[in-house]
Amino acid sequence: MGEDDRARGAEGTPAAAAEEVARATAQAFGLSPARPDGSPSAAAQRLHTDPDTVERDLIKLVLTIVELLRQLMERTAIHRVDQGDLSEPQEERIGMTLMILNERMTELCDRYDLTMDDLNLDLGPLGSLLPHNGA
Repeated sequence: MGEDDRARGAEGTPAAAAEEVARATAQAFGLSPARPDGSPSAAAQRLHTDPDTVERDLIKLVLTIVELLRQLMERTAIHRVDQGDLSEPQEERIGMTLMILNERMTELCDRYDLTMDDLNLDLGPLGSLLPHNGA
């Protein structure tokens, strides 16, 4: 069986095979077919995409992830200091690094007119992603 025969699929034509793959994909991802009149579906209307704010939204997402990681690193560092796992120079270096990272986060938030509260995603019933006020 050649590659062309496999591409034709069970129904014998490449178009039928492509349609079968499209149906399976749509079913797997819960996608609706495009509307012929070009109007957005209900799912597309729930997505608030605005070409004018896409850069700011992307920066907000990236900064949210960086802030989450910064807070996790800070907690880990505090735990290691409490356990006595670090030498004094290591503690100093980690402290300085976390301070600089916090300053850079503040600068980037200012540049894109964001606050640290803007980075705190609401996860619905799970609460917020980041602890309030770094607590």
